[in-house]
Amino acid sequence: MKRVLASVAAAGLVLTLAACGSSSTSSGSAATSGAPQARTLTVLAAASLTGTFAAIGKQFETDNPGVTVKFSYGGSSDLAQQIVNGSPADVFAAASDATMKTVTDANLTASPSTIFATNVLQIATVPGNPKGIATFADLAKPDFKVVVCAAQVPCGAAATKIEKATGVTLKPVSEEPDVKSALSKVTTGNADAGLVYVTDVMAAKGTVQGVSFPEAKNAVTNYPIAVLKNASQADLAAKFVAAVKGEMGQKTLQAAGFGAP
Repeated sequence: MKRVLASVAAAGLVLTLAACGSSSTSSGSAATSGAPQARTLTVLAAASLTGTFAAIGKQFETDNPGVTVKFSYGGSSDLAQQIVNGSPADVFAAASDATMKTVTDANLTASPSTIFATNVLQIATVPGNPKGIATFADLAKPDFKVVVCAAQVPCGAAATKIEKATGVTLKPVSEEPDVKSALSKVTTGNADAGLVYVTDVMAAKGTVQGVSFPEAKNAVTNYPIAVLKNASQADLAAKFVAAVKGEMGQKTLQAAGFGAP
């Protein structure tokens, strides 16, 4: 009788332990499957998009738990060349049709690019505009230190287009690799004025003063975006492009001074 009772007790203990183990394993699996998958979306974007894309990216992360958006900003032409040279990325947002064409001509986009915003140049001066700069032609005066973007950069290409349209030839003290660098020359006092985008003047929040000029409309800059062909996160890349083109993205861009596509 004692042997029978001992056997029953032992069997009960085994079943109890097995049940606990099964419950623990099941709970662990549920916890694991319920946790969002950690993924990183890599976006290469024109320097003039720095502030707006940071805001859009933050909201995108909130809407997609577990996702981190990693941005790399710079001159569009440099970023396009990086992609052609094999730099891994999921999305490319350029500040000109020409730089996007560099990537599409190399067959490196998953689908045709689309325009999501526009921009125009504005003259940035030191606060108070002590030189009294009022027109594009004023930038050609010999006693003014002016900076522009390099010709291969979208903001530089726009400046060159305006020079040709107006017949005004600028003699800048420097040609910068991107629009942020050009703006920095003005904010640090190394230039009296710089040709940058209206959005960059707005983002500077009073550290520079903007002077609009009508000829800027002759060189409107388009901003195209595309999912890259070799994207490791193609589904997330498509969702990000949709977010940029959607209501939230457009409100963020237009609040920063970008024009509608």
